[in-house]
Amino acid sequence: MSDYNNIPISGNVPKRYLRVDLSPSVVNDLLDPFLPGIFEPIERNSGGRSWGALEPYNEIAYLGLPWMEELKVGMQDYQSYVPIFSVGDGGITRADICDVRNQIVKPRLPPRRVWDLYSNRVVPWWLTPIELRLPYAQDRCRYGEDHEQPVPISHAWVDEKDRTAVWTPINGKEWPVPIPRDADLNLIRIEMLNLGADYAWLDVLCLRQEGGPREDLRTEEWRLDVPTIGAVYDLRGRRCVDSPVVCYLSGLGRPLTLKEGDLDSDRSWFRRAWTLQEVGYKRVITGDTPDGPLHAECTEDGVYKTELLTKFHKQSTRYPCRMSDLLLEMRTRVSTKPMDKIAGLAFLMWSRWIPAYYESASLEDAWTALVHSMHDWLRMELFLLCPEPGDGDPKWRPSWEQAMTKPLLPYRNDRGINRDETRNEDWCECKCTDGFVRGLAVVEGGDRHGKFIVKRCNGSREKRFEITAAHTYPIPEDTYTLIYVICYGEDRNESVLHACVIGRSLPGGRFEKVSVLETSDTDLRRITKQRRCILI
Repeated sequence: MSDYNNIPISGNVPKRYLRVDLSPSVVNDLLDPFLPGIFEPIERNSGGRSWGALEPYNEIAYLGLPWMEELKVGMQDYQSYVPIFSVGDGGITRADICDVRNQIVKPRLPPRRVWDLYSNRVVPWWLTPIELRLPYAQDRCRYGEDHEQPVPISHAWVDEKDRTAVWTPINGKEWPVPIPRDADLNLIRIEMLNLGADYAWLDVLCLRQEGGPREDLRTEEWRLDVPTIGAVYDLRGRRCVDSPVVCYLSGLGRPLTLKEGDLDSDRSWFRRAWTLQEVGYKRVITGDTPDGPLHAECTEDGVYKTELLTKFHKQSTRYPCRMSDLLLEMRTRVSTKPMDKIAGLAFLMWSRWIPAYYESASLEDAWTALVHSMHDWLRMELFLLCPEPGDGDPKWRPSWEQAMTKPLLPYRNDRGINRDETRNEDWCECKCTDGFVRGLAVVEGGDRHGKFIVKRCNGSREKRFEITAAHTYPIPEDTYTLIYVICYGEDRNESVLHACVIGRSLPGGRFEKVSVLETSDTDLRRITKQRRCILI
């Protein structure tokens, strides 16, 4: 490396020199007079990491007075992040993000750290260029929607026997970095630079890993960092649809290969719980080779030479959107910790806030917290999702065990189920009527057809409506309250479904779910009346 120790501070130095790994002595000469407090944690590291911290100011032309003015502006910008990112005791905490209920009230948080590919160091987020921070700002819309973003890297985790723990200056040797034995972080960096990236986010480098000297700090950071990983990959929230997710399907830094058994392995990228939220709208599959599976030819019907290739290409383009599709997809996936399956659904379900991550929490408590965080229309999908009542408390939606094991119904609806946190109540304004269900008590296989019988108020003749149970849950013949819901298919262009949730009306306007039905008789809607139902 060239010797830059004699560069004068007031000299005219081209801005691209700010990309190089200057010696620590130059860094200290520059920083000591101006930022002794803020940059103390950075000064203790290598020159590369220190210069990584100065990346926000690399768009200026000189290291003289204009540079210092720009640095002062950057410091003012940093002050706005202090309530979120506070430096202390060797780590960064974000205490103001969680409220008293252990909820992450700002779910689309930027990552705590990013990988500066030019300085080849992991740097704190608040020291990155303003162009990277704007999409996460509250008023990001006024700046437009096209901004540079750190390239998110998604990868399959190889078996533990095929991994090694690397202590690297890239992350300041703060924790061991688990990578495949045949992988090289420097080659991964080159590949990202060749893709035109300045910054990247790689979990093993930017998310504190197990095995380091500060296990207490890892546990604390994971409370926020693990459930908000989805913000890095969630292009809807980032408003940056042209920014791809880079995928290593055969393991980090490895060439893409495909052999029998790969897609069914617990280590397959397509079968890991966390990668479900890492799919993204646009993907770049790295490690490609001329004879790799990406270059296999297919027929016009999308059929490849082998069943394995056909299955691979079908999986690589799948992007589940409906609640039922997401839960069915998560069933087939595996995770190191059972809690990861629930945490991995938060961004896919457009949660308004996210529960903090606790490895030791019960699955049902975590699932309940996630349901409370969902938007109202997704909670209505949950109401219609399971043909039987919940087996816990409450009964209006499935428990986590039911969501992972029971048959699910693919209904979508744009109405919502509201949540009153102060009363701990879930309720909806809906169209209801009361009637007698007949013909659905016996399960014989296939769809069952029965009648919903409504008596007129004046005691005149009954009105009968055709109803269908598209499931195998038995419904005893009895009088029920029926909630009428109009549902849609995958999009509004598909056929409209008329779904009904039947249950029992209880004192105080409460409603206890029994099952879900369909009807093709639109006259049923005409006899319903608007009610406020508290779901139990």
